[in-house]
Amino acid sequence: MSRAFLFPGQGSQAVGMGKELAEAFATARHLFQEVDDALSQKLSGLMFEGPEADLTLTENAQPALMAVSLAVVRVAEKDFGVDLAAKGAFAAGHSLGEYSALCAMGALSVPDTARLLKLRGQSMQKAVPVGEGAMAALLGAELDLAQQVVTEAAQGEIVGCANDNGGGQVVISGKKSAVERAIEVAKGKGVKRAMLLPVSAPFHCAMMQPAADAMADALGKVTLNAPRLPIVSNVTAKGESNPDDIKKLLVQQVTGLVRWRESVLWLKEQGVGRVVELGSGKVLAGLVKRIDKEIEPLSVGLPAELEAWAKSL
Repeated sequence: MSRAFLFPGQGSQAVGMGKELAEAFATARHLFQEVDDALSQKLSGLMFEGPEADLTLTENAQPALMAVSLAVVRVAEKDFGVDLAAKGAFAAGHSLGEYSALCAMGALSVPDTARLLKLRGQSMQKAVPVGEGAMAALLGAELDLAQQVVTEAAQGEIVGCANDNGGGQVVISGKKSAVERAIEVAKGKGVKRAMLLPVSAPFHCAMMQPAADAMADALGKVTLNAPRLPIVSNVTAKGESNPDDIKKLLVQQVTGLVRWRESVLWLKEQGVGRVVELGSGKVLAGLVKRIDKEIEPLSVGLPAELEAWAKSL
């Protein structure tokens, strides 16, 4: 039975994240300083102390989540002697988490990853004026039904499926008026619950094309090496190792569907029976449980969790 490493996406941030790691390990403090220096911003202070409103801003949440994930990875490797590539078969991340996965597997440097995610967050925020876009969660709907809902609701406006999270949870994204129509259509189709999400922009839909263009330009200027383990792409829902392909997929990911459910099922098909979520929160472990109860999920983000996991290997 093989193991995959998972890296969380937006929504897993919380004030105080990374603080216990920094207090316990010099390795984590150095990682956070490296990110602060790359961004010329005291991001670690925002992570540890807030305010929450500033941490939640897309341009801060994205590099902050990556920083916590990479701090966990560095401490595991340097303080506990865990060779991630030797202990796993694949790595995967949810949306921005894909960048964390690439960085953890040596494909991107920490400073480049921090700057890319800062730009990604800023570009996604700027792509659509506040109030013009929206996202909604459809609970109790699988992807086929969600696609029927958005097709019926579009009426010439942009609305599509953004995240197929599995376990009957699909997130839709697009023009606010079209998303609101989709909520009503969903109710008429027997979807258990449909609700607007408190987000600042409509991620993973065609309205994000300006952000995709910005990322294409930025990715063209950085070195991306072959990762030490294949990275499961949000776009293809299968392992990818070719640097040129990965860059193209990262651009497509900005406007494309996050195929998380399919990614987890693909991992299972490859013989993965255990997944370890590295970083802030336990969102991905929860999603994995809902997608396939046979896969054993574990979340590792705090010093005690790290120590217990390292000892179990």
